[in-house]
Amino acid sequence: MNPALEVLKERGFLQQCTDLDGLSKRMDEGPLSFYVGFDPTGPSLHVGHMVPVFAAAHLQRAGHDAVLLLGTGTARIGDPSGKTEMRKMLSYEEIDANAERMGRQMGSIVALGEGKAGLVKNGDWLNNLNYIDFLRDIGKHFSVNRMLTFEAYRQRLETGLSFIEFNYQLLQSYDFLELFRRKGCVLQVGGEDQWGNIVAGIDLIRRMEGGETYGLTFPLVTRADGKKMGKTEKGAIFLDASMCSVYDFYQYWRNVHDQDVEKFLLLFTFLPVQEIRSMCSAGGAALNQAKETLAFEYTRLVHGEEKAGEAREGARAAFGAGGDTSSIPGYDLASAELDKGINIIDLFCRTGLTPSKSEARRLIEQGGARVNDAQITSIDHVIGHADVNDNIIMLKAGKKKHMRVDVG
Repeated sequence: MNPALEVLKERGFLQQCTDLDGLSKRMDEGPLSFYVGFDPTGPSLHVGHMVPVFAAAHLQRAGHDAVLLLGTGTARIGDPSGKTEMRKMLSYEEIDANAERMGRQMGSIVALGEGKAGLVKNGDWLNNLNYIDFLRDIGKHFSVNRMLTFEAYRQRLETGLSFIEFNYQLLQSYDFLELFRRKGCVLQVGGEDQWGNIVAGIDLIRRMEGGETYGLTFPLVTRADGKKMGKTEKGAIFLDASMCSVYDFYQYWRNVHDQDVEKFLLLFTFLPVQEIRSMCSAGGAALNQAKETLAFEYTRLVHGEEKAGEAREGARAAFGAGGDTSSIPGYDLASAELDKGINIIDLFCRTGLTPSKSEARRLIEQGGARVNDAQITSIDHVIGHADVNDNIIMLKAGKKKHMRVDVG
């Protein structure tokens, strides 16, 4: 197998390939152009998007030419793959703004610029298509019967599939055709939910250009507990620091399940495989160090070394291992509010550590509430000036959630 594909296989990226032997031989002949696409349907990438981005970075590092496609055209419709209902329609201005942000975020993992990866938008060729011409030239190559065999469409037939969404596969296939023509792309990569769309694009290129192209998909990653990777009680883990603080981003990876550490280090860092396996095989304190390495490395790639270091120091401080508390999420509290005292339940709710008073009450009764690392056992406990140390009160909910209350 070609060395670049061996890297992807060893690190856990490979799911399906339309012709693995053929693709390997093509790569052995020299660098090829490939693309991966994302629809800018939100203001930020989240970690669920990142498997194809890291895979693209590995292919780029192996000498292949990456094309990052932002779906400013397809986002006007929305991909039905993996969705139980139709996506919310966005304004064209929102889509363009989202695309700009996503492009910058991908540039933290995949090298962009002259002689490096190309960043393109499919709105350049989709937004002004003539519908009748498109149906005559492209639509005639698609079989409705075959389209309905793909999982993305079969699942949606049970809940309702709009005609506009049914067109999505034609448009993504047309993207592959255009990038084959414009950029010489012979490989499309993506998540496993994109298999049907990728295969359709390969078939369209074969029919219209007689070209030989390939598709490669990556697994949709889940955690050891079976839940989607990147999902929390607060929502998705976004790369945008205004939607997910650097500290929360770091903490998500610092607190992953023991069984997930090696898998995530292989997928979401560029550390050597042998170093990762050695780190994760020892267990105990070494495994905790591996979690910190995962959190720091991934945060460094996304937010930079300085921010990653601050998050690490904040986490160490929160867990009583020294460090600076400044990067722990904070809540401002006027000193005068402590004159009469604040009930512990009210304070936990106000800071967002618990979503409701009943959750705060349950947390306290189960022994999971701490103030300045002292366990609180009474739901009637009152926080006052005596709890302030250097203008700070540290709150803790359970083992992983912390809040720094800044009193001023």
